Amino acid sequence: MGMMNKMTVADIDLKGKRVIARVDFNVPLDENGNITDDKRIRAALPTIRHIIDQGARLILVSHLGRPKNGPEAKFSMKPAAERLSELIGKEVQLAADVVGEDAKAKAAALKDGEILMLENVRFHKEETKNDPDFAKELASMADIYVNDAFGTAHRAHASTAGLADYLPAVSGYLIKKELDVMGKALEDPERPFVAILGGAKVSDKIGVIESLLEKVDTLIIGGSMAYTFFVAKGYSVGTSKYEEDKVELASKLLAKAEEKGVNLLLPVDNVVGKEFDPNTESKAVDSDKIPDGWMGLDIGPKTVELFSGAIKDAKTVVWNGPVGVFEFERFAVGTRKIAEALAASSATTIVGGGDSAAAIEQMGFSDKITHISTGGGASLEFLEGKELPGIAVLNEKK
Repeated sequence: MGMMNKMTVADIDLKGKRVIARVDFNVPLDENGNITDDKRIRAALPTIRHIIDQGARLILVSHLGRPKNGPEAKFSMKPAAERLSELIGKEVQLAADVVGEDAKAKAAALKDGEILMLENVRFHKEETKNDPDFAKELASMADIYVNDAFGTAHRAHASTAGLADYLPAVSGYLIKKELDVMGKALEDPERPFVAILGGAKVSDKIGVIESLLEKVDTLIIGGSMAYTFFVAKGYSVGTSKYEEDKVELASKLLAKAEEKGVNLLLPVDNVVGKEFDPNTESKAVDSDKIPDGWMGLDIGPKTVELFSGAIKDAKTVVWNGPVGVFEFERFAVGTRKIAEALAASSATTIVGGGDSAAAIEQMGFSDKITHISTGGGASLEFLEGKELPGIAVLNEKK
């Protein structure tokens, strides 16, 4: 995959250099502009500390939210700069703009070991267009480019890929860890290798399923995706959500799994409800006996046993996507049980972003998982075997 051999911040002399680092400080804010979860900022600390400890001058660039019309106060990087300052115990200056006079003046005035945060890079529409002139303006402030934003590494934007056209480019520790752990799991996994895919749509995960069928010993499918597979098997699914136009594909994937000798596990029972509502009447039924007028909302107790058993015997486990309606407490049971089984496992366990990571964190199991990926979409594309633009551009080790 050529992803493992990229230069990192540890491979390059940074002393006295101006370093522009793309981080992912896209943190959630409440209505008063307070950060409600700073884990993305904490995740970047090892890279930031290394750069300033080496005596470099650090310029940080990130996006926050989805500003549509240029600068807007509610999308300012100010809360992120303030929180970083608290976490790192030194001042983090904030520029009033991204590539304007203030940013350039403050970048030029930086001394060794100092930190400047640029304003939200998505205040410029040139960012997402990967406009070369905009990338060049950003690059003009620095000598070296560090990408540590795995969450946006699957996007070819100016700050995630374009900068590498103008500066030597290396990864930070966060991307290094993603590549090391996930790369090893995909290229040379300890077996049995088990993947658990949940979430709503087969269409979102087709590439991942096809890629993993070449690599895993067991593929577990949960979430509403499973109901499309049930229809393919000729089961009645009541009013469960499924993708009519993906039934034929599901049949093909079932056949492919059989041909490859992959153990493809679907739920054997489901918790069904009368309607899509947290307080609906519910019961557990076998997968081939879903009654008319009922919809599947979670995996059932027998399935929890089946899936947990497969996880228990595994040496490598990759999990992406909840196996039930995680936002309803009553139908989050299956997802939590999967989280529990992963936490109890001695295998290399990798959890790919989003609701799966949320389940692990809510239950306080983060320290029992080998690796929680910081990028939902990026980790999916990585599992698919796609080359991510933000990683492809980094310099190779000599």
